[in-house]
Amino acid sequence: MDIKMKNICKSFGKNNVLRGVDFNLREGEIHALVGENGAGKSTLMNILAGILEKDNGEIYIDGQKIEYTDSNEVRDKYRIEFIHQELVDWSELTVMENIFMNREIKKGPFLDKDAMYDRCKKLFKTLEIDIDPNQRVGNLSVGMRQMMEIAKANLNKVNVLILDEPTSALTNNEIDKLFKLMKKLRDEKVSMIYISHRMEEIFALTNKITVMRDGVSVKELNTSDTDEKEIVKLMVGREIGDFYPEMTRNIGEKKLEVKNFNREGYFKDVNFYTKKGEILGFAGLMGAGRSEIMRSLFGIDPKDSGNILLDGKEITINNPLDAKKHKIAFITENRQEEGLILDESIRENISILNLNEISKNGFIDEDKENKLSNGLLKKLTIKATSIEDKTMDLSGGNQQKVVMAKWFGLNPEVLILDEPTKGVDVGAKREIYLLIDQMTKIGVSVIMISSDLPELLSLSDRIYVVYEGKIQGELDRSKADSQSVMYLATGGVNE
Repeated sequence: MDIKMKNICKSFGKNNVLRGVDFNLREGEIHALVGENGAGKSTLMNILAGILEKDNGEIYIDGQKIEYTDSNEVRDKYRIEFIHQELVDWSELTVMENIFMNREIKKGPFLDKDAMYDRCKKLFKTLEIDIDPNQRVGNLSVGMRQMMEIAKANLNKVNVLILDEPTSALTNNEIDKLFKLMKKLRDEKVSMIYISHRMEEIFALTNKITVMRDGVSVKELNTSDTDEKEIVKLMVGREIGDFYPEMTRNIGEKKLEVKNFNREGYFKDVNFYTKKGEILGFAGLMGAGRSEIMRSLFGIDPKDSGNILLDGKEITINNPLDAKKHKIAFITENRQEEGLILDESIRENISILNLNEISKNGFIDEDKENKLSNGLLKKLTIKATSIEDKTMDLSGGNQQKVVMAKWFGLNPEVLILDEPTKGVDVGAKREIYLLIDQMTKIGVSVIMISSDLPELLSLSDRIYVVYEGKIQGELDRSKADSQSVMYLATGGVNE
C-alpha cells in the first residue's frame, strides 16, 4: 500500500501543531519519522490512523484521495494499525482474549474458543512468536506484549503498521526479536512507519527517513544516503555540537553511603557510595534491580535491612518525606504517573514540592510562587508560553524538565535520576545533560540509572553494575566500556 499525505494541518486552539506536512510511504518500506518532541509526529500519525481529524490537507491511498474520521474504518477498510508507545491492553485477560477483543469468533450466540485458539496458534507460528494464547497478559514482559500487539494487528493481514517508540522499554534480546519480526513483515510487503529517537535503530532498520521540525516536514532522505549528524541538524535546525558535552568536575568527599541493603526478592547485600560533585552510574539489564534499590533508598518502597549514611552520619528514611528532609531528590522513570500531575499547570507542579519555600503563615505567597516557577522555567529552558500551561500539553523532554524543576527548587544535595532521557529527543537530551553538569558543579551528588550505555559511559565518573539484585562490579570511568559493562551485567565476575 502506498500512502501520500499532502499539506496536512492541525491546530488545537491557538496551538498550530501541524503547519503543512508532507509524508510519503511506499509498499514494503520501513520509513522512520523523526523529530524533536513536540515536532508533531504523533499528531500526524493519529490523523493517518483516523484518531484525529485533520483541519486541512489531503490523504491519498494507492493514488485515490480518501476522507475518513473514524479509526475503525481505517483499521477495517484500509488495514492501517497504530501501536502506541503506551500499550493499550487488558492485563487480566488472556493473550487470546486480547487479540480477539471486539473481533470474536462465534458459534451461534456463543464464543468459539477452540476456533480462536487455533487461529491464534496459527498466527503466532506464521509470525514466529512464542507465546501461549492462554497466558495472562499481565504475566508477559513488555517485549512480549509488544509482539502480541503486532500479532493482533496482523489478525486480518495489516497493510500499514505504525510503531511509536516500540523499543523504549525493551531488553536487547527483545529488540532483536522485534526487528526480526519487522523485517519478516517488510518482506511480505507490509509498510511500516517507525517513530524513534534511537538513531542506531533507525540506521539499522529503515529505508527512508522523514524529518519533522516545529510542525512541518523538513526533508525526506534515503537512509543509506545520510548520517546521524545530518539528521540531528535537520531535527533541531542548527549544529548541536558534541552530543555529550565535555564535563570537568571537581569531585569532593564521600556524600552518601548505602551499606548492606536488602529486600527479599528484589536485591541483596547492596553496598555503594557516591561523592560530592560526582555522577555515579548504575548499569544492568532490565529487571536486574537498579530501580528497586533506588526506590527503597528514597523510601518509596520498603527495605528489609540496611543502613544509609549522609556526610558520615547515619540517617533514617522510611518515606519520601524523610528523603526530602535530607535534601535527597528522586526523579523516577515513570514521569507521567509518578513525577507529574498532568492536568495541572507547570506552576502547580513546581509548587507542590516547594510549599515551605513559597508559603507564609500557612498561605501561598503568589509573588514567591511565580518568581520560583518563572525562574526555573527560564533556568531549565522549558519550552512553554507561560507557567500556566498544562503539563500534559508539553513534549516529553519538557515534561522531564518540569519534573527536574520541582526538585531543583529544593536545592537537593543528592539527585537520583532513573532513565532521565527516556523518550526524550536529541536536542532535549543534550540540554538535560548540561543541567546535570550544572548540578555537579555546585557539589550535588548525582546517581544515574540508564539503559542507554553510550549515555552512561559518557557521563559517569564511576559505574556500578547490577546483576540479579546484587552489585556485580564497579568500574572506573577510565576502565569502563560497553564490553566490560555487559560482561558484568550478564553475570561475569571481575578478577
